[in-house]
Amino acid sequence: MENFKVATAQFESKSGDKAYNLEIIKQLTAQAAAQGAKAIAFHECCITGYSFAMNFTKQQMLDLAEPIPDGSSVAQLTEYAKLFDIAILAGLFEKDDTGTVFKAYVCVDKTGLIAKHRKLHPFINPHITAGNTYTVFDLYGWKCGILICYDNNIIENVRATTLLGAQVIFMPHVTMCTPSTRPGAGFVDPELWKDKEANSELLRKEFDGLKGRQWLMKWLPARAYDNAIYAVFSNLIGMDGEQLKNGCSMIVDPYGDIMAECRSLANELVIAELTPDALVKAGGYRYINARKPELYRDIIGMPHNSEQKVVWL
Repeated sequence: MENFKVATAQFESKSGDKAYNLEIIKQLTAQAAAQGAKAIAFHECCITGYSFAMNFTKQQMLDLAEPIPDGSSVAQLTEYAKLFDIAILAGLFEKDDTGTVFKAYVCVDKTGLIAKHRKLHPFINPHITAGNTYTVFDLYGWKCGILICYDNNIIENVRATTLLGAQVIFMPHVTMCTPSTRPGAGFVDPELWKDKEANSELLRKEFDGLKGRQWLMKWLPARAYDNAIYAVFSNLIGMDGEQLKNGCSMIVDPYGDIMAECRSLANELVIAELTPDALVKAGGYRYINARKPELYRDIIGMPHNSEQKVVWL
C-alpha cells in the first residue's frame, strides 16, 4: 500500500448558494491537486449550507436537496475531479425518489460517485431521515470510512467503521461555538467576524478555548488513537447561517497526534501524507486485537433506554 496524500479544507460557505460554494470547492481543489494531494475533504453540507435550513418545511428541504448520484452537484464535483485528477469529498442534502430527505456526504473521483454516507444522527431539521448503514470504501488502495459530525461523538460508530476495515475516516463537521451543558461552551459573537482582521486576537482566543478547539481536543485525538486510524476532520470557518464557526480543520494520525491543521481565519487547506506503517505501530492496533467481544457483546448490543438509571458502585 502506497503513501496517501490527503487535504482537508475549511471555507465560509454561503447558505443556499450552491454555485458560489461549488466555485470555492473548485478553487481549493485546484490548490490541493497542485500540491500533490490525491483527495480533498470539505465540511458537512458545504455545497448547500447547513443551519439556515433549521426551520425549513418539508417542501423547502426537497427544493434544496438533490438526488445522488444524478443531481447537478455530484456531476459538477465529478467534473472537478476529472479536471484536477483528485478525489473530492463534500456534503449536501439528498432526496430519494420517495421524497425522503437525508444528510449526505459523497466521495467522487474522475469516474463519478465512489461512496455516499447518510448521516446516522441528523438533528438540524425534523424532516431529515437518519441513515442506517456504515460506509467503507476503497480509495487509492486505502480503506476509507465516512462519519458525519455527531456520528463521531457516538464512539460505537467509529469503532464499527474501523472493524469494517476503515484505515482513514473522513469526519466532516459544522461544529463548535454553540451552547451546551458542558463547561465553557457557548456562541462566539458574530459581530467579531465583521472585522476579523482587527479582531483576530480575540477571535483566536475564543476559537481556541473551551467553546472550540479545547473541546475538540478532548475527543478527536482519542477517536484516532483508540482505533488506530487516520482522522480527517473538516469544519466550516466563519458564518453558518447566524452562527460563527471556528474552522481548525485537521488531520490526526493513529497515534493521536495532529499532522496538519488550518490555523488562519480564511479559506484554507492543509495536506498530510498518510503512511501505512502507523496503522499497525499505533497502540490502537494492539487494543483492537486484544478485544474480547464475548465479554461485552450482549452489553454493547442492549436496547437503548434513555430512562435507565446509572448505578454508582
